[in-house]
Amino acid sequence: MSVRYYFFSFRNMSHKVFVYGTLKRNEPNHHWLTDPNNGVGKFIAEGTTKNKYPLIIATKYNIPFLLFSPGNGHYIKGEVYEVDDLMLSKLDILEDHPDFYIREIDDILVKKENETQTLKCWVYFIKNFKPDLLQRRSMDNYSSHGNHGLPYMERSKRDPTYNHKAELTE
Repeated sequence: MSVRYYFFSFRNMSHKVFVYGTLKRNEPNHHWLTDPNNGVGKFIAEGTTKNKYPLIIATKYNIPFLLFSPGNGHYIKGEVYEVDDLMLSKLDILEDHPDFYIREIDDILVKKENETQTLKCWVYFIKNFKPDLLQRRSMDNYSSHGNHGLPYMERSKRDPTYNHKAELTE
């Protein structure tokens, strides 16, 4: 009698994600990317969007939002991370994808050894936004402690009965 052994290898898919706000290093939500309970999040490089977009701070909680309005705004500076399936699913929960933010693949420019490469990365956008948001001051690089004077308010300090999303979406 012969015994056969079958070995299956399960590999977590690898995804590249571009972060531009509170998930960046030294920002209030960066711990999401470094917590092993959320999966794997590995810093790859600093990057810039290939297209211009408006990056604004809005709501009474001073949250950064990237509005999906290609050609308007600035080339956005951020960071590229390689994440596994679990981390991507946790980021989707944080960003309330697909009910609020929409996660889409976009071109991100990164410099590697004196040459610029284009990476296809997931980016979280607000697509269904109020048009008057395009009149807000837009920036190219977010920091919660920037000279804008609008520090991010962490979720634990927010009023759970207040719907801040209504300030943005139609």
